[in-house]
This record gives sequence, C-alpha cells and structure tokens, in this order.
Amino acid sequence: MRESQPAYRWVIVTVSALMLAFSAGVMVSGISVFFTPLHDEFGWQRGSVAFINFAGLIGAAFGGIVMGRVADCIPTRRICLFGAVVFALCLLAAARAEALWQFYLLFFLAGFFGASSFLVPLVANVGKWFTSGAGLALGIATGGQALGQGGVPFGTAFLIAGWGWRGALTTLGVIALVVLIPLALLIRQPPRQSSRQSAATAAGVPVEEDRSPVPLGANAVVAWLGVAVVFCCICMSVPLMHLVPLIEDRGISLEEAGGVLFVMLISGVFGRIAFGRLADLTGAIKAYLIASLWQTALVMGFLQFESVGGFYAFAVVYGFGYAGVMTGILVCVNVLTPLSRRAFSLGIVSFFGFVGHGLGGYQGGFFFDLTGDYALSYAIAALAGAVNLVIVGSLYLTIARRKAALAYAG
Repeated sequence: MRESQPAYRWVIVTVSALMLAFSAGVMVSGISVFFTPLHDEFGWQRGSVAFINFAGLIGAAFGGIVMGRVADCIPTRRICLFGAVVFALCLLAAARAEALWQFYLLFFLAGFFGASSFLVPLVANVGKWFTSGAGLALGIATGGQALGQGGVPFGTAFLIAGWGWRGALTTLGVIALVVLIPLALLIRQPPRQSSRQSAATAAGVPVEEDRSPVPLGANAVVAWLGVAVVFCCICMSVPLMHLVPLIEDRGISLEEAGGVLFVMLISGVFGRIAFGRLADLTGAIKAYLIASLWQTALVMGFLQFESVGGFYAFAVVYGFGYAGVMTGILVCVNVLTPLSRRAFSLGIVSFFGFVGHGLGGYQGGFFFDLTGDYALSYAIAALAGAVNLVIVGSLYLTIARRKAALAYAG
C-alpha cells in the first residue's frame, strides 16, 4: 500500500456502488413496475404515473446542486447518513399515499434530500481517493447504479406480486434504513485531501486543485457537459422507464418484463466498468462519445420485438453500451474540472442529467397516452441522443484545438 493510493479506496468504491445501486434503482427506474398496479387501483394513466418519476428526479436535480456545494465543505459520511434517513422515511410514507400529489411531493423530497445525498457526494469522493485509474474506479462505482436500476425493479415486481404495491414500497423503505445507514458509516474522506489543503492554507499559497486541467474554464466545461447530458438522459430514460410497460403491452407478464430490464442493467454493470477503463486508456470524452453513439443507434430497436426471447437478447447488447454513457459523463467531470470544485461541478451536471431523465420519462408516457403506442416516444429519444453527440463532439474538438494552439505558441 502506498500513501498516495491507500487500500481503503476499494472499500470506498464498493460501498459507494452498493449505496448508488439502491438509491438509483428506486429513483431512476423503480417506478417502471408500478404503472400497472397504480392504474389498476386508481385508474391513473401512464403520463400521470411517469410524473412521479419526474418529480423525484427534479428533486434530485435541485438537491444535487445543494449537496454538491455541501460536499465540498463537510464530510461525505454525514451527508449520506442524513440522506439515508430521509430516503427511507419518504418511501415508508409513499406506501400509505392515496393521491397523486402525495406521490409527487414524497418522491420530490426523496430526490432532493435523499438521492442527491448519494450520487454527487459519493462520486466526487471516489474520484478524490484515486490519483490514477479514476475511470475504472468510477466505472465500478457507477456500475452499482446499473445493477440497482435493473435489480430494484426486478425484485420489486415480485414484492408487488406477493404483497401489493404498498407492501413493496414499505419493504423498500425498511431496506433503506437497515442497509444504507450501516454502509454510510463506512465512508471516509481521502487522507491526502485534508493534509494537502491544510498545508497549502498554512503556507498561504493557492492549492493545485484550484487549477483547470484543460485549456477551457471550469464554468464553460460544466455548461457544455450540462447541456449535453440533458439530451443524453432524455434518450436514456425512455427505455429505463417504459421498457417494462412496452413488454407488458406485448402480452408478457410483469415479472418477465422486469427480468428483461434486470438483464439489461446487469449487462450495463459490465459496460460501465469497461467504459470506465476505456476512459483511462483513450480519454474521457472519447469514451463518452462511443457510449452515446451506441445508445443512440440502438434505442429504437426495442420496438422491433414481440417475443420475450428477442427482448432478452437485445437488452444484453443495448445495455452494455448505453451504460457507459453515465460513466463517461462522470469521468469527464472528474478529469475536466478542478478538484476543489469537483463536487459542485458534479452537482450542476447531475442537475441537468436528472432534468433530462425526468423529461424523457415523462414524454414517453405522455406521447403513449396521446398516440396509443411508443413509436413517437422512442423516436424522440433517438433524436435527443443525436443532439447529445453533436454537442459532445463540439466540446472534444474545442479542447483539442486549444491544446494544439497552446502547444504551437509554446
């Protein structure tokens, strides 16, 4: 073990992956298995139910900005403990909800105070523990998100079948209490962070972490990535939210539909790790572009299948590539922004990502209610993915031109 790369960093990666798995599984794709149960009990249409997800993600979007700023100032463990308690209480309360506005409010609070306490602080903390190989580490940590986005809906489908949707939400709330709190207690700050900051402060000199790693201002990088991730997540969220009901519309059971989503996200675990390593080898922006192209080119393929076997096979292929998108964007923030502003930068970019997720999931349900099928919803997803590719490609070319100009001037 070297002082600059302590062995405990892998505990941080593992714990972060597990916490992100559960929180992302509930907030990003968990509602996908509640469309039919809530329609059967209350008669709510898919657009209305999808807005529960939108409310939660908008809460996480605004909360990410707040928690990103907080995470630059106080230990990550405290933030995660607070988030775990609030997250659990919101799920337990949602199990007793009777009206749509109650779901909207509770999931907004779960996102603002709960989910946002995990994603931005944990990802920023993981990046700070690694002086090299951060792409692989972030790929593993965010692989937890992919695992949860498939595993939580898959498991919840069986909970709903056995205990109903209220029992399922109650169980998720209890799991949040008994699992997330002990995991949060294992979170630590990297030892070098506090020592270097203290030394620099005592000497009265600016710390290296305040400098931009690329010839482009931090604000410009964050703005560029923020706009890109809106369109990226509009594309991504349509299958995450509407793959299960799409498969159910083919006459396939909820449990089987949840299984397809689970397989897609299991494939995504390996995709996130692979694209994290690819980012270390080729550069973060290149890895992000490749994953985005993969997602955009294949997203409409789900509309072509009628059998569960076809859905399973395609889900493996799509899941591996699409999952690299979120790893790519997080690694981009990690390598393109100053360390001293990294958590706040992640909060800003995550804000736009959650907005995109919410918009994409909602438009999927809205246009289904309007047209009676998912063709337009998935077409809009593909168009948004293409816009994302243009924006990220422009960022790559701008940075490359500025580096070349500086090298020529030097």
